[in-house]
Amino acid sequence: MNIRIALFVLLTLLMAPATRSQADDARGARVALVIGNAKYPDAEKPLTQPVNDARDLADELKRDGFDVDAGENLNGDAMRRAFDRLYNRVKPGSVALVFFSGFGIQSGRQSYMIPVDAQIWTEPDVRRDGISLETVLGELNSRGATVKIALIDASRRNPFERRFRSFSAGLAPIIAPGGSLVMYSAALSSVVSDNGGDHSLFVSELLKEIRVPGLGAEEALNRTRVGVTRASRSEQVPWISSSLAEDFSFVPSSKTAAADTSKANPVVDRTPPEPAAKANPAPVDTKPAVAVSPPVAKPSATVTKSAPTAAAEPDKPAELAKQIELPKPIDVPKELAKELGSITAEPVSGDAGQDNEKVKLSLRDDPTVQSLSNRIEENPADANALYRRGQVYASKGAYWSAIKDFDDTIRLNPRDVEAYNNRCFVRTIVNELTAALKDCNEALRLRPNFVDALDSRGLLNLKNGQNKNAIADFDAALKINPRLTSSLYGRGLARLRSGMKSEGEIDITTAKGLDPNIVKEFAGYGVR
Repeated sequence: MNIRIALFVLLTLLMAPATRSQADDARGARVALVIGNAKYPDAEKPLTQPVNDARDLADELKRDGFDVDAGENLNGDAMRRAFDRLYNRVKPGSVALVFFSGFGIQSGRQSYMIPVDAQIWTEPDVRRDGISLETVLGELNSRGATVKIALIDASRRNPFERRFRSFSAGLAPIIAPGGSLVMYSAALSSVVSDNGGDHSLFVSELLKEIRVPGLGAEEALNRTRVGVTRASRSEQVPWISSSLAEDFSFVPSSKTAAADTSKANPVVDRTPPEPAAKANPAPVDTKPAVAVSPPVAKPSATVTKSAPTAAAEPDKPAELAKQIELPKPIDVPKELAKELGSITAEPVSGDAGQDNEKVKLSLRDDPTVQSLSNRIEENPADANALYRRGQVYASKGAYWSAIKDFDDTIRLNPRDVEAYNNRCFVRTIVNELTAALKDCNEALRLRPNFVDALDSRGLLNLKNGQNKNAIADFDAALKINPRLTSSLYGRGLARLRSGMKSEGEIDITTAKGLDPNIVKEFAGYGVR
């Protein structure tokens, strides 16, 4: 009799794990990838919040039954490996979650998560080095995940966006497959500044809500949005897009159900970034224009919730751009016009020696400047290296050095439209306004409807007191890109100076909502 009881107990114990496993499979596995990128060599200093936020969220997700793979300061190869591991862990019926905190960039109406070793100078570089959020969600969907959640805290002003006059603030709307829930830490095409603490307001509010037992994921994110908006006094309004087709809670209402869930230890990938030497990108022949792609209509199942934007985007920006009547170029003195096409290697005014000692000292050990200078020393005719070094100089405030590099670039390629535009902008900053105007006009002659050159010339006219011409340039730029923050703010200033108080205040308020740093940026250009 005792033998029979012992056998019964043994068989029961052997069958129990299988029963729990079947229950887990029916409920669907929970897998997550959590990334916090803080140490970007191109940034002035490391970000303070991404790593702390990623660690706290990873710990919470583990408690909620997720199999968590966590990564910190991942370079491009490490990020791609991490996403491959995530895809391999997804099974039909899975819940798959992605959290990314760091720098993000929108390009071609898609949002890209940026590795710490990214070398981004032109639009194609974003697609080469970044990880597309839409691609990630599409892959998770193809692997059978029924619930796909993306939490992206990357609406920061990043060091790549002005290299040198191409700028797309914030993140783009997402076209996600069914069963997706996407949340950005800020509204579309807007950026926010860190609150100065060790943790972001976004993740702090998020953790409060996902810990509520039985609270649906969509409701938890909506509550997070409300919490962030209130705490920031509406300066930061997160954006949500949902097409969930089934209920999902981070913490089930029954603690017993949560206890049955397998909680694997996280796999922590702390692969260090590639050495700085890899920051030297291969030369390319041309620098493509920034494309303005038409927005894609969202599927009917997707519900989008965000703060209203100042102006609706045109349905077909490319077609609209062809119809725009550009402001006529302003005449330049004949003696300057004669110089066009015969630019010498010497700067028009000033030289590299005019850059202040502090700037030159900071650039002396800059690894990007060093690598580009080495390339130029080996091949003085490397126009691409000269152009990129000019961009670095300009972004660091070494304006006379930048002008000289753009001079040399144009000498090697008299049709380099971006070099003309960038030199126009730098000359505007140093108050070489007549020469700057010639550059902007030439850029627009070579590439009509070039939005960056319109924006540059608008700033030039603003500094020169030509408010009517500035408004015309900014208007033309905003017809092509309604969210171009610098044109919005510049037009607002020009309108105020022209006596259009209400219109000017609307432009300035909208621009400051998209980019809280825009006032400081224009002050750096000498415009208040």
